[in-house]
Amino acid sequence: MTRPRRRFYVFIMYRLDIASRLALLPSRRNVLAAIPSALGVALLGRPARAADERLVVVTSFPEELTTRYEAEFEKVYPGVHVQFVWKQSRDALALLSDKDQGGADVYWAPALGNFPILRDRGAFQKFSVDRAALPGRLGDQLLSDPNGLFEAYDVAGYGIVVDPAALARDGLKPPKSWSDLASPAYAGRIVMPIPAKVGFSPALYDIVLQSEGWERGWALLAEIAGGAELLGSGSGPTASVKDGHAALGLTIDFFAFNALANGESISFVYPEKTAFLPAHIAITAGTQRFSAAKAFVDFALSSKGQKLMMEADSSRHPARPDAYAGKPAAVVNPFALPPGTFYPYDAEIGRRRPGVVSVMFDLAITERHTETQRLWRAIHAAEARLAAAPDSAGAAAVAKARKLAGFTPISEAQAKDSAFLDRFSSRELKDGDLAARWRAEISSARAEALSLVASAEQRL
Repeated sequence: MTRPRRRFYVFIMYRLDIASRLALLPSRRNVLAAIPSALGVALLGRPARAADERLVVVTSFPEELTTRYEAEFEKVYPGVHVQFVWKQSRDALALLSDKDQGGADVYWAPALGNFPILRDRGAFQKFSVDRAALPGRLGDQLLSDPNGLFEAYDVAGYGIVVDPAALARDGLKPPKSWSDLASPAYAGRIVMPIPAKVGFSPALYDIVLQSEGWERGWALLAEIAGGAELLGSGSGPTASVKDGHAALGLTIDFFAFNALANGESISFVYPEKTAFLPAHIAITAGTQRFSAAKAFVDFALSSKGQKLMMEADSSRHPARPDAYAGKPAAVVNPFALPPGTFYPYDAEIGRRRPGVVSVMFDLAITERHTETQRLWRAIHAAEARLAAAPDSAGAAAVAKARKLAGFTPISEAQAKDSAFLDRFSSRELKDGDLAARWRAEISSARAEALSLVASAEQRL
């Protein structure tokens, strides 16, 4: 199998003139002569012909995917030239919230939170789809806007990339649930991403928090982290597993399926109560090229367009069930998985949680990872000794220590309060006094937990 081509994204400062921008671009790509200044970035693609109708698509999908869509769409619509503008989620939100929306016609991205926000700001216009072909939901989970202002383009599943051979050497089986990962048997064999550094991981952890409950979920994440290595890159968990550095990694599925498509000896587990979260596509309210924009959206959502994302360089999951006919072996059809596989993820709450999840993970886990590991090793060791020599007082102390070790200073009610969650929209805790208070509360809970474990050990 061929490896994916290296991705080239060009970020150009707005103040540079056109000539300066052209000088900075990679020589292997041409830049379009007509660059809307409001976009402030390079538009990658072949030069537009004079007779072409230009269609501006804002996206954060990788180049190997967007160039395939550009080529295939323009075969069907040779009079339309697609110009892709690569924007990270935050920058895309700002651009499309502007009055002229930077001249954009279509927004197409895996940015779960952006689409409802932009919808509520009047940034999109309605278009219709065939609900017989595009259900707009997966099980009980709604994937698309019920009023037709944005549509699910693909779905990505969250779970565990596994090295089955490494586990088998130690007599272990792959986990079946999120809670299985907390087993001491897996300690030292797990890698997990840091949400402040890895874009998909706040959603990954929020699936755990929603399906397990807020307080139980944080306790579980802390316990898993107690036996894990923390990584700061999105591809890191899959790379660590395929390279033999770890046996298990928490990740999003397409990283694993890309590796599988390239012949790696790994597998992927969708744990009980996981979720598949959508990428979306929408037509901007300000487009002057609605027909061309609708043609592109229709192509992306067509059976042919949906099948493009299952090629080896992408290995994504279509939001259209009939596109799975003849799918590659490595691609799982989520519409055919047992209903119990899914948790009905609340996207309206979830879209507001990335900031608070990132902040709390840093405070409770990343900043004190060594302490977290030491505490959970002590709890697991005490529990093992209690199993061999039961002691009611010792068991009560360790049970209390376990609860304190997973303490979070944010309540379940706050975690569902939109006003509270919106305070963390920048994914930073700017209130220094609040940060100091939360750190102190976490430290106090951890110190008491260690003391309780020590007192239980003295009884055994």
